Amino acid sequence: MSFFITLLQSWGYWGMLIGAFIAGSVFPLSSEVVLTALLLAGLDPIRLFVFATIGNVAGSMFNYGIGTLGKIEWIERYLHVKREKVERATRWLERYGVWLGLFCSLPFIGSVIAVTLGFTRTNLWLSLLTITVGKATRYAVLLYVLVQL
Repeated sequence: MSFFITLLQSWGYWGMLIGAFIAGSVFPLSSEVVLTALLLAGLDPIRLFVFATIGNVAGSMFNYGIGTLGKIEWIERYLHVKREKVERATRWLERYGVWLGLFCSLPFIGSVIAVTLGFTRTNLWLSLLTITVGKATRYAVLLYVLVQL
């Protein structure tokens, strides 16, 4: 994993975008580690924020797109998201609506939420908006804390 992080570091802002995309999808990677490493390497925090947010939102929209296919078997097989988690997230979605997209930035459940937003065919544009706000807020807070250190 450290080799992969080093590789992403060598790609600079594009490495941040790729790392954030992978982390935003269901594949295991910590975009926070990549962001911190790139910030410590002297890259501009504003540009890191933009590339991280775009990549992470794109990863969640990838999950949304897989969810729209509506094949729970594919979701379980290829995304490794269990049916029970999708059913639980569907109940949350029935209760809280598209606002649940704000929480796509949370570890572990964020990917499930994005898949479920697609699976239930929640409005694409509202999903994109709430996912973007949630992820941008997360990176803004993280960068603020890191810059203050």
